[in-house]
Amino acid sequence: MTKKKKEYTKRSSSQYNIWRGIFQNIVCKFGYMIRFKLVYRLEVNGLENVPKDNEYIVCPNHLSTLDPPLMVSIMPRHVAFMAKKELFDIPFLRWWIDWLGAFAVNRESLGPSTIKTVMEIKKSKWVFGIFPQGTRGIPGEIKGVTKGFAGLAKITKCAILPVGIIGTNEVKRWPFTGKIIVNIGKPIPYSNDVDDVVKKWTEEIQKLTGFTYVEDEKTTEENTTQQN
Repeated sequence: MTKKKKEYTKRSSSQYNIWRGIFQNIVCKFGYMIRFKLVYRLEVNGLENVPKDNEYIVCPNHLSTLDPPLMVSIMPRHVAFMAKKELFDIPFLRWWIDWLGAFAVNRESLGPSTIKTVMEIKKSKWVFGIFPQGTRGIPGEIKGVTKGFAGLAKITKCAILPVGIIGTNEVKRWPFTGKIIVNIGKPIPYSNDVDDVVKKWTEEIQKLTGFTYVEDEKTTEENTTQQN
């Protein structure tokens, strides 16, 4: 009898439990935080802007693989991030990110399972996190912004919490040789106008990071086609 392959795209609220929370705390709020404080001299501004409930989606810009644990380390609530499905094909990494609360997603298409999982996260005490850029960007630029995060905010009726990250792209190992700054903006209310939410997030992230928005070629072509 063939063993049924475990699905990592679907999550229930019961899976975001005390055990995953403890594991996330040990790895991120303790383990990674030591590195962030000792090596990167972490500076966090705007924690007062984080809502007290979990009716929001954490939406930072993206510079490096340090960004997900960084967000988990500083946010008051546990954060469940999306991870590209290919990462779940690697045995140890699959176990690691699974226990950290991540779930698999096809970055090319956010299917029904993604929406259901985000709704399940909302039922728990955790919050959902997503990088609107989809993949890591270049320091100084905000590029490759997709509309998926704004669509999920609309469906789940959650606000968008813009978070600006600076400095995680610089790989440092010696104490006090790096500098990471995290600036948290005020929540952006969800809206039926997805394009407006994307625009507001992009504008806010530019203010929080000092980076410049660069419209990619694909988006430019789509806008030109719509105008014609």
